[in-house]
Amino acid sequence: MTRGKLAELREHYHQSLFEDLVRIQSGRPNNADKSSKSSVQISRGVIERIGLEVKTGAVSGQAKGSLFEAATRAFLRQSFEALEHLRPGLWHFSVGGNIWDFEQYRHLRDIKEVVDENRELQTVFGDYIVRPDIVVSRSPLADDEVNEAAVLLAPDDIGVADRTPLREANADDEPVRILHASVSCKWTIRSDRSQNARTEGLNLIRNRKGKTPHIVAVTGEPLPSRIASLAFGTGDIDCVYHFALAELLAATKAEGNETDGDLLETMVRGSRLRDISDLPFDLIT
Repeated sequence: MTRGKLAELREHYHQSLFEDLVRIQSGRPNNADKSSKSSVQISRGVIERIGLEVKTGAVSGQAKGSLFEAATRAFLRQSFEALEHLRPGLWHFSVGGNIWDFEQYRHLRDIKEVVDENRELQTVFGDYIVRPDIVVSRSPLADDEVNEAAVLLAPDDIGVADRTPLREANADDEPVRILHASVSCKWTIRSDRSQNARTEGLNLIRNRKGKTPHIVAVTGEPLPSRIASLAFGTGDIDCVYHFALAELLAATKAEGNETDGDLLETMVRGSRLRDISDLPFDLIT
């Protein structure tokens, strides 16, 4: 059977997660809620359908997040390399950091300095500086790159494309990368965590100067109702991506809870939930 490159990368992604993150502890997977029978059963079903060996033991809460971010970042970087012919450019994939390091948000650094010195302003603005889990950014282009196929920009051109941040020559000093995507990684979802992701998304939308980056979330949560707490909304998050959606759909159906199954199908049909392998394609659009 012929398999495509993205299928191979998805399998490698799962292998990385099973090697470092996925564990069975006290008889249940470590992304399941021990107080929810459905959560445990669905999670077990997903693991069985992925078909990789699962280690026993514990992974600390902080380590879970870091490991999930690292594996997801590696998958995205490798996928972008495979899709380079569809969206060429100098792309960067990093974990953590501040959004003021990027073109659309660099004005926030100056604002933060003023807010930090004024208690009254702190009560008005609060903590609006977003620190994404994974950042996808793009370097501006040199004019030689722009003119590779034809002379689109000439030295004597006046008032032509002299403000776009995608052109390296327009930078005042050092070129600043353009924020292309903010990826929130949540191995499990709880109500407070989903609200944090929404708040970050709204801040990215409201505080930008220029293009809005892709704002997405990736999760390993097995329970459809908890995925829905993040997936359903009014546009503060583009879409939620599950690390194993096909396996989740099959495991939920086998679990036999019609409410869970219907909710999952509603999210999929409504373009609110997709598989991790869809994410690279959505990010290059």
